[in-house]
Amino acid sequence: MMLVYGLFMVVPLALAIVWREASIGALTISVLSCLVTGGVMAFLAPSSGRIGIREGYATVLGGWLFASLFGALPYWLGGVMPTYIDAVFETVSGLTTTGASVIDRLDDVPRSIIFWRSMTHWLGGMGIIVLFIVILPHIGAGAAHLFKAEVPGPTADRVSPRIRDTAIALWIIYTILTVAEIVLLMLAGMSLFDAVNHAFATLATGGFSTKDASIKHYDSLAIELIVVLFMIIAGGNFALYFQGWQKGWHRVYRDTEFKVYLVIIAASTFLIAVNLCLAAGEEAGKALRVALFQVASIITTTGFASADFDAWPPLAKLVLFILMFIGGSAGSTAGGIKVSRIILLVKQGWAELKRSLHPRVVVSICVDQKSVEPTVLNTVCQFFFLYMFTFFAAVLLVAATGLAPFDAMSAVAATLGNVGPGFGVVGPTTTYSSLSPLAKTVLTLCMLLGRLELFTLLVFLRPEFWRAHRNW
Repeated sequence: MMLVYGLFMVVPLALAIVWREASIGALTISVLSCLVTGGVMAFLAPSSGRIGIREGYATVLGGWLFASLFGALPYWLGGVMPTYIDAVFETVSGLTTTGASVIDRLDDVPRSIIFWRSMTHWLGGMGIIVLFIVILPHIGAGAAHLFKAEVPGPTADRVSPRIRDTAIALWIIYTILTVAEIVLLMLAGMSLFDAVNHAFATLATGGFSTKDASIKHYDSLAIELIVVLFMIIAGGNFALYFQGWQKGWHRVYRDTEFKVYLVIIAASTFLIAVNLCLAAGEEAGKALRVALFQVASIITTTGFASADFDAWPPLAKLVLFILMFIGGSAGSTAGGIKVSRIILLVKQGWAELKRSLHPRVVVSICVDQKSVEPTVLNTVCQFFFLYMFTFFAAVLLVAATGLAPFDAMSAVAATLGNVGPGFGVVGPTTTYSSLSPLAKTVLTLCMLLGRLELFTLLVFLRPEFWRAHRNW
């Protein structure tokens, strides 16, 4: 993995050489560090041997940690970040497709570093799909557990049993969508450099922009509509797109999760637009425009901004805050709890109410005409509990650093949900640079926990993980 990572880092190095930027030295050292480390790891790695659950989890976590630590080198060595903690924060934010930044002035950053920043988004977005759908099934039973945690219930059977075919198909879909957005953004008036960077960030649902004001900088309806379209696509289930490609696109719009996902977007957009008109005196067309963009940006956890939504009325801000928790579809590049889990939680709650009224009735929970196994429901409930527990624990830690309670809640919700910008001191017009090193460290961990679906990291806290087990 480090060898491949180093090869990808050659791209911004080549750009730095062409543009004759001062970042050449930092990128050269970073590339060599990745290649040498990857070569040593490949040499020392056993050529054969069974990889079980424990090794699978360790491989996944180790890969993300190494990518985060080495990916921070260009920022740190290039003098873009004052501390290594800031550099790691920015890198983790990129790889986890969060989009939270500690860079106050992007104009002061070399374009090659900006490109690397956006590339971490694109690699992280595709990486997470490959991680749960393609790569992990090759490493033993642990892969199946992780896949089920990422894509619960009825979505778990949507991937082709021929993993390599699935991998190729997903890469093709992801790349075609990226190229398509680049072309459309250029036709809408963006430069090639800006179009590539924003396409990387959009398809990965990341949110890093080349401009301090994000998408608002362009003040273009065409650009906003293009970005909205691709954000919504990226927030959908890529495995479902693969199935639609193979068996007909009618399967996509008949999918329960996808329909609920679109309904949430439509309802939230309408509610916020009405609130902006009535409470803020916004013109109807403008209200609908900014509401749609920000709803799509937040629910897909992309984090682009076309307006200062921190200045919106309380109801509109509350809707966006709730969307930070919901997130996109299972099997997407988006973060959050995921729409599929929300559906199952609501159905489970309704079933429990029905059982309380009719104790003898047998209630079967179904999605897309398929019965959901009790084990899947238990996993979803466990995930929801862990997610909320992690949220409140992180809020306490961040608030202990001196951040106001709502600012702390906003920062944690935005990082744990891989959204990026929040409210208050971490709003869309500011960055995370003012936070203390401890707060940045906690939020960095939140980003990793959110992207790796909690279980992948928290499993290391269980004592039995460290004990030998014949089934591992």
